[in-house]
Amino acid sequence: VSHQRTDWISIHSHICHLLIPVLGPQPCFHSEEDRKHGKEQLLRRQESLIALALSTAQGFVWAGKPLEAIPAALQALRFSSQVFGSGSVQLVPIYLLLAEASTGTGRLRQAAKYLSQAQWIVLQTPDCSAALQSKLHRGLGLFSMAEGNLDQALYHLANDVYLATAEFGLNSVEVSGGYLNMASIFFHQKKMDAANSLYTEV
Repeated sequence: VSHQRTDWISIHSHICHLLIPVLGPQPCFHSEEDRKHGKEQLLRRQESLIALALSTAQGFVWAGKPLEAIPAALQALRFSSQVFGSGSVQLVPIYLLLAEASTGTGRLRQAAKYLSQAQWIVLQTPDCSAALQSKLHRGLGLFSMAEGNLDQALYHLANDVYLATAEFGLNSVEVSGGYLNMASIFFHQKKMDAANSLYTEV
């Protein structure tokens, strides 16, 4: 019952009205043009569902409610897998969000599985953008921080900063997240000069 309540609060109350035209029986089309139009309409509906589920999940994570974020992110993953395929790079941000939410609820083993899935897709995609690789390294860095493996976290966060800089430029706001997380580690380690330098950079 509590799982159903969480699921309803998280996402189903928002997308219930959108599910019927997507999951219900599709109309029978008599011409190729109608068939093509029907497929395009279905794709647009599925993409709207994905966007809504993903933004809802992200909102819960930002609000510090990781448990509520998971059902919404799982819906985004489900429809993204149907639309783009199970090995598509479009799934990577969703896996990273699921890993972050799972880490936030203390489910580190589950978070590690989501991160492995994201990492596998990135490794299988030779032309994967530096921006997406940066997000992957940030996710791995945050997970390493949660595990208490600070050296590994610094390695991933340094890669995050390097890749974000390559994609967006040295003084871009996208780089600041990596610096901030590294600063937090140095602060925790009582390395105040390094921490203050990075805080100033942020």
